[in-house]
Amino acid sequence: MFTKETNSDVLRFECHSPEETTSFLGALMDFAQGEQIWLLEGDMGAGKTTFVRQVGEFLGFVESVQSPTFSIVNEYRSNSGKIYYHFDFYRINSEREAFEIGVEDYFYSGNMCFIEWSSRIPSLLPETYLQIKIDSINEHSRAYTITHKNTAIKRTI
Repeated sequence: MFTKETNSDVLRFECHSPEETTSFLGALMDFAQGEQIWLLEGDMGAGKTTFVRQVGEFLGFVESVQSPTFSIVNEYRSNSGKIYYHFDFYRINSEREAFEIGVEDYFYSGNMCFIEWSSRIPSLLPETYLQIKIDSINEHSRAYTITHKNTAIKRTI
């Protein structure tokens, strides 16, 4: 089940199975309006990597999605040849470490980026992105809150 709040850039949905999440992804892609940077927020074990795996199936990733916890970034290709990046900044020690691996090159490459633990690199994030908050309801159910963010607007106020 999903709802779009009126007069806002927020989309909410609950899913009680992976199939429900997969069936919702078409609506999510429309809502994303081409946004290439997706921040995945949620507690440890909330299902951030599982969500990327489901998006990868929807988009036709050739490689299987694995957690980039130790590699920091994984690269995937779709069957159409597009490139996607998946980051996990949980284990970095500083923003400088992320900067030194060239995250800005990835973020501004024009390729879609999925970012886990973005709170560890706040000053390196682009001004606009899609924030996806994942809350675990129980072992099989998740609640998603998706919001368009534009920090440039906040900076000018």
